[in-house]
Amino acid sequence: MSNEFNYQGKNYFLTVFGGTFSAWALGGYMSFSPGWADYYMLPMLLGLMMPAIVAILFIWRQPESGMRRDFTRRLVSLRLIRPGVFLLSLALMPLSVVLSILVSLAFGGSIEQFQVSEAFSFTTGFVPVLALLLLAAVFEELGWRGYGFESLEKGRSFLAASLIFGLLWSLWHLPLLWVNHSYQFEIYQQSPWYAVNFYLGTAVLGVIISWVCHINQRSILVAILFHFVVNLSQEMLSMTQQTKSIQTFVLIGFALVILSSQWPLFRRQG
Repeated sequence: MSNEFNYQGKNYFLTVFGGTFSAWALGGYMSFSPGWADYYMLPMLLGLMMPAIVAILFIWRQPESGMRRDFTRRLVSLRLIRPGVFLLSLALMPLSVVLSILVSLAFGGSIEQFQVSEAFSFTTGFVPVLALLLLAAVFEELGWRGYGFESLEKGRSFLAASLIFGLLWSLWHLPLLWVNHSYQFEIYQQSPWYAVNFYLGTAVLGVIISWVCHINQRSILVAILFHFVVNLSQEMLSMTQQTKSIQTFVLIGFALVILSSQWPLFRRQG
C-alpha cells in the first residue's frame, strides 16, 4: 500500500453503505410489489455498483494523479500477477467445495452433491444469474480493492485490516435478506442459521481474498477473477445448505493455515 495517498476510509464506507442500503431497500420493496416486481433489479444493480462508483469518485477527485495511476495500474497490469501462486489460489474455493462434500458424506450427506447443478439457487429478474455473478465480482472489487481495503490498511496491521474488511463486507450484504428471490432471502426462509452461516463464511472469505490480492502485488484484476471463481464454485455443484455450513469451517481452516504460514505479512503495519 502507498502511504502517500490520502484515503478517507470512514467517508468511503459510510457513503457506500448508505447508497447501497438505500438502493437495495427500494429494490426489496419493489420485489414484493406486483406492479414493480419486474423492475426491482434496477435499484439492485445500482446498489451493487455503489462500491465501484464511490471509489472512482473518491479517487478521481484527488488533486494529484498518483492515486489514479496506481488504481489503473493495479486494474490492468498483468505484470503484478504471480501466475503460479495465483493459479494455486484459484483452486482454494473449488477444493473447499470438494472437501466439504466429502466430509458431509460421513454425516449422511448425499453423493449426488457432486452432480453439476441443474439451476442456480436464486433468480435475478431480467438479469441472467451468470452475468450477475460476474458483475458482482467486477463492481465490488473495483471498489473494495481499488479504495476500500487500501483505506483500512493505512495505520493498521494487515491482519486488522483484513478482519475489519471481512466484517464490513459481510454486513454490506445484510439488506439482501429482505429482497425477494435473492440467495440470502431464499436460505433465510429455509433456516435463519443458514443465513448466519452465509454471513460468517463471507467474513472469512474477506480475509482470504485480501491475502490473495496482496500476494499478487495488490492486483485488482486478481481480486475480480478470484471473486468470480468464488461465486461460480458456490453454484456449480449441488451442495446442500448443511454442506455449505461445513464449508465455512473448511474455509476457517484455510484461513488459519494462511495466517500461520504468512504471519510476518499479517502483523505488518500499513
